[in-house]
Amino acid sequence: MKYLLSLLIITLSLHANEAQNIIKKLERNLRGDYMYAQMKMIVSSKRGKRTVKIESWSKGNKKSFIKILYPKKDKGITFLKIDNQMWQYIPKIERTIKIPASMMLQSWMGSDFTNDDMVKESSLEEDYTAKLLSKKGNSATLELLPKEDAAVVWGKIIITVDLKNAVPVKETYYDDRMQKVRIMTFSKVEQHGSHRVPMVMELKPLDANKKKNRTKIIFEKINYDAKIDSSYFTKHALKRYSR
Repeated sequence: MKYLLSLLIITLSLHANEAQNIIKKLERNLRGDYMYAQMKMIVSSKRGKRTVKIESWSKGNKKSFIKILYPKKDKGITFLKIDNQMWQYIPKIERTIKIPASMMLQSWMGSDFTNDDMVKESSLEEDYTAKLLSKKGNSATLELLPKEDAAVVWGKIIITVDLKNAVPVKETYYDDRMQKVRIMTFSKVEQHGSHRVPMVMELKPLDANKKKNRTKIIFEKINYDAKIDSSYFTKHALKRYSR
């Protein structure tokens, strides 16, 4: 009996290590030291469809700068995230606003993404404990539960990973009551430098009042190789690069 118990403990430990290694490889692949991107966001709802064009610069998962290029009424709006703080600059009123923690789950630019999504500082590897649920061929499904001291908003994430490319295929998000609240899918994997990247992300909320809602982000350009000037990650950048 003791032998069987020891074998079970060893097996569970090996599965836990494998799950953490999968997440570590995925994050290393997607993040990089620096990333510059141009993308368009297509927001669909019962009110219709609209497109937002975006430019972004990031350094690891601690610093990011986002600029709205289109539509005309939103052009020049900028966002800055440093560690766990976020600011927004609105050129029409020439005002910089600090976004409080209480608003991090609010809709970003009228989409199904939140402020937290767009300037995400959480790390799946550092903030969640991974458990391997299943593995078949080049596909694995993991359960991610937040660590006790992690400042994250989700109660659980179930993620399916393409092991060959080290990219997510599908992520299902649960709130703190373990209710399923949204699903994100990833597609069109491309090679950019040493990184494999899904160029299309689509988010579907599961709220009954948002049945027609979809938000799709399509990356049109990604560059992991060019170092980004540190001037993008200061509060002065909000107004300076708004033009």
